[in-house]
Amino acid sequence: MSRVGKMPIAVPQGVDVQISADQITVKGANGTLVRAANALVTVQKDGATITLLPANDSVAANAMSGTMRALLNNMVNGVSKGFEKKLNLVGVGYRAQAQGSKLNLQIGFSHPVVKEMPAGVTVACPTQTEIVIKGADRQVVGQLAAEVRAIRPPEPYKGKGIRYADERVVIKETKKK
Repeated sequence: MSRVGKMPIAVPQGVDVQISADQITVKGANGTLVRAANALVTVQKDGATITLLPANDSVAANAMSGTMRALLNNMVNGVSKGFEKKLNLVGVGYRAQAQGSKLNLQIGFSHPVVKEMPAGVTVACPTQTEIVIKGADRQVVGQLAAEVRAIRPPEPYKGKGIRYADERVVIKETKKK
């Protein structure tokens, strides 16, 4: 059996988990997340813990039990604590500005780039060169951070561009005569 799938999920105070035949709903302080239930995995709730078991002895059911356990754990953590990604802008004149649900980027193009934030995700700019993306859904926060980074990824010669806060960019040596 999947080692990840064997571990129970601890449900903290203030988080409500509803399990039905076709979907799993998790409600908490940061919002509500819904995921479709998988027929290969049996989800059981006993008090403040959730356990997942494969529905049969197939390899697919075993693998899906670990996947569903990780997804449900991320849902529980998301509605209780939330997730965040930090991005840094590196380059002369590169600026970011959060305006409500929009992110306004000036990153060396002839025009400003405006990125619309989906519902449930907030964006903040503590300084002009920092972007903090927060939300309850880990997948949405990570995807949005990747899309913002893809607008101007770090280039290998000077390191200019948008990068994750913990990302290390390896600078290439320029061509010698």
